[in-house]
Amino acid sequence: MSTPDALTLIRQALDESARVKLALREQAPDILRTARHLAETFRTGGRLYACGNGGSACDAMHLVEELVARYKRERPGLPAQHLVDGATLTCWSNDYDFAGAFARQVEALARPGDVLVAISTSGNSPNVLRAVESANERGVLTVGLSGRDGGRLRALCGECLVVPAEATERIQEAHIAIIHLWCELIERMLFFDLSLHTPPPAVDA
Repeated sequence: MSTPDALTLIRQALDESARVKLALREQAPDILRTARHLAETFRTGGRLYACGNGGSACDAMHLVEELVARYKRERPGLPAQHLVDGATLTCWSNDYDFAGAFARQVEALARPGDVLVAISTSGNSPNVLRAVESANERGVLTVGLSGRDGGRLRALCGECLVVPAEATERIQEAHIAIIHLWCELIERMLFFDLSLHTPPPAVDA
């Protein structure tokens, strides 16, 4: 059995990444619907919180900085906060347990009318699941980003976008694509040229 060369590995990875992102086209209505929910949260005075582990923690931070600072255009900042502050995580994890570190912050910060974006490539990260459970108990909208079969996150969240891939790196690449789409849609819905509300269906003449 021959070993693939480096160029073949690169091309195969890029082909698979492209395939996964093209498959997201089927979820375009779901991406739009969740973006509208997030935009409506901001429009009505709510805040967005986001959490995840490892690369998904970086994705949570990425989402928040695009909202607080800007995505493409000059506009007011949006109230968003990630739950991956090092001091808070290590304090709670050292004194209690890591599994409850995000849930504790949801208890302290989130209120009805807010939204929690929960990111887990497997959909089974215990600390992310507990954060979602805590948010649901408080009347907070929960939106998940997952992969594979969606894991437990799929059933727990009010909305969950599941990337049709098995490899963690491909799922994470697709999550960033979704996050960028959300940011563009939210920015344009709230401040520029897209309607926040779904247009009525066309009526046949």
